[in-house]
Amino acid sequence: MGLLHAKAESNVEEENSGMQTYIVWVKKPVRKLFSESHQDLEGWYKSFLPKTFTNSMEVMEQRLVYAYHHVATGFAAKLTAEEVKEMAMKDGFISAHQERILPLHTTHTPNFLGLYQNLGLWKGSYYGEGIIIGVLDTGITPGHPSFHDAGVNPPPAKWKGKCDFNGTFCNNKLIGARSFQGGKSTGAPPVDIEGHGTHTSSTAAGNFVKGANVFGMAEGTASGMAPYAHVAMYQICNEDGCSESDIVAAMDTAVADGVDVLSLSLGGGSVPFYGDGIAVGAFGAIQKGIFVSCSAGNSGPDYGSLSNEAPWILTVGASTVDRSIKATAKLGNGKEYDGESLFQDKDFSSELLPLVYAGAYSNDSTALCDIGTLNGVEGQVVLCERGGGIGRIAKGEEVKRAGGAAMILMNQETDGFSTLADAHVLPATHLSYAAGVSIKEYINSTSTPTATILFKGTVIGDQNAPAVTSFSSRGPSIASTGILKPDIIGPGVSILAAWPVSVDNGTESTATFNMVSGTSMSCPHLSGIAALLKSSHPDWSPAAIKSAIVTTADMVNLGGKPIVDETLTPADIFATGAGHVNPTKADDPGLIYDTTPGDYIPYLCGLNYTENKIQIITQQTVKCSEVGVIPEQELNYPSFSIIFQDLSESQSYTRTVTNVGPANSTYNLELMVPHKMGMSVNPGQLVFTEVGQTMTYQVDFIPEEGAGKDAPFSQGYLRWFNDQHSVASPISVIFFTQQ
Repeated sequence: MGLLHAKAESNVEEENSGMQTYIVWVKKPVRKLFSESHQDLEGWYKSFLPKTFTNSMEVMEQRLVYAYHHVATGFAAKLTAEEVKEMAMKDGFISAHQERILPLHTTHTPNFLGLYQNLGLWKGSYYGEGIIIGVLDTGITPGHPSFHDAGVNPPPAKWKGKCDFNGTFCNNKLIGARSFQGGKSTGAPPVDIEGHGTHTSSTAAGNFVKGANVFGMAEGTASGMAPYAHVAMYQICNEDGCSESDIVAAMDTAVADGVDVLSLSLGGGSVPFYGDGIAVGAFGAIQKGIFVSCSAGNSGPDYGSLSNEAPWILTVGASTVDRSIKATAKLGNGKEYDGESLFQDKDFSSELLPLVYAGAYSNDSTALCDIGTLNGVEGQVVLCERGGGIGRIAKGEEVKRAGGAAMILMNQETDGFSTLADAHVLPATHLSYAAGVSIKEYINSTSTPTATILFKGTVIGDQNAPAVTSFSSRGPSIASTGILKPDIIGPGVSILAAWPVSVDNGTESTATFNMVSGTSMSCPHLSGIAALLKSSHPDWSPAAIKSAIVTTADMVNLGGKPIVDETLTPADIFATGAGHVNPTKADDPGLIYDTTPGDYIPYLCGLNYTENKIQIITQQTVKCSEVGVIPEQELNYPSFSIIFQDLSESQSYTRTVTNVGPANSTYNLELMVPHKMGMSVNPGQLVFTEVGQTMTYQVDFIPEEGAGKDAPFSQGYLRWFNDQHSVASPISVIFFTQQ
């Protein structure tokens, strides 16, 4: 904690002097004067710093935080607002902004996703062997069995990273470990005191660990998605969040180190891509062929609540798995309501206890069970409400502090039926909003309400899985509405993975696990799956891997019905994106929609960004008049997001697909046409004779009479198929018309 304390002290000093950390974007230097060596680039960057301290090396070292060399052209520096104004007058300056502090987005899943030992994609990709996953997070727990290197080969020769742990903690599995603070690498070991980074790293690439469980629940062999891939940890977050200067510095370092996949389970609200350090860094990464997977955010179920919206990033929403850790609330009237709790108290009596509503026993007149609010609940079962910015486990801690015997946690209305299995500190169950309403009605119907909790353990086989959980952020994208986001959903609810310490007070083993929920958990699932695909198809670009994931996604649940959301009704396209990831199908997609880094430049011009702003992202001079301008929807993306402001005109877009299946392949067309729309596709059949052959088709979207009157958007899909392959592109149509 000493590092955090020192950081807090330095922040106070900066505030007192009016200094803040700014991220400064500049043009690339003129090559006649500067080469692109690290030393000359830093000389170029230093030429922008105020003359008041360029003569002092000591002051310069303190103020120039980090010089970017790989994913961006610019630097981070401690500056005052006046100094930034002075800097803005210099030739080559593009823009500067104060760094943002971004929040984190916080095992049975391999089998749930169709990954089995010695079969299929795991066998074909040899469990991700030789692929390096760079995880940007809170650090990692070295010595945890998930990061043992049994069966893992040495890293490839291209690896240039370093390990800042002492001794033998790094091995063939955990090959890199760096800590960033104040915008630069500290050399300190990236020990994880939060747990988040240990959990995400092991989800992406944890090795096989037999007998993994928490409180004896969900017992089995735990592993990440790519159990023989390598992990490199870049610690950029602490209890206060993740600073943008640290994020970009870590991405810059990871690209230089030689990672193949970047996994970021964090992000902020929507901003233009040139003002988003993650988007800028990710573009630099994909230019080097590195795949970038990011969490969609935990701000659902509101529309337009996404993080990480850039089309060169895979944006991942969160869904359930078919396993629950069941805890049932039984009431005095005989009714039972199923919920979840990771903590299963085997000694808790099934005898009925007095039941009270927290709102009637709190000093703040709410049922949120905030710290220090409850009185007079000794020996009773307390009904608390979710929300209010108070953690679910913290609510149970308050009930326990006040002497309560157990807690029933009910959802807010917006969370519907989405429940989570948490490591509660007392007997508890987390129930749906509907169940909570019924329990409140029961409490009000009798003078002596009673209840207990029955613990039923691990239950597998929920046919409603996968379902989109309430917290998963929703589209449409604000930064680029013409790109459908999120791209995909993956497991993010009650995910079992490695944890730094025992949450059930067990001390005998280093094999400590915890169940955590968030799009933070779904993101590393997709990062690991991307590693498998990269291992299986080393020639595929980041866009090709994304296309394979998107076009092969499942649109139905285990019961064969449409995927539902927290209301138990069919989830819409802004919740699911293309649907739920299917790794086995993604390994053999048939066709892919490929995109080169250069293809994004006309798209960025189409966003009406200035050429200087585009240069922040691309690190090259751009003239939109020369490269051309395309509407967002014309980007060769594996989905369609159509926007109608004028219903009198149709819209036409093209897509180009590449054959990665058998040489002689014919694909027929199926359309699910969005409501009150017409569609035509030309040609209506694709005939390939070679592997790698490309074909282009055109889609016309034609609004019908009354389009958009009964709903602000509609959805459908376009699917190319034959006996071996199904290549589906989801379609959203948004109506911004005045009617």
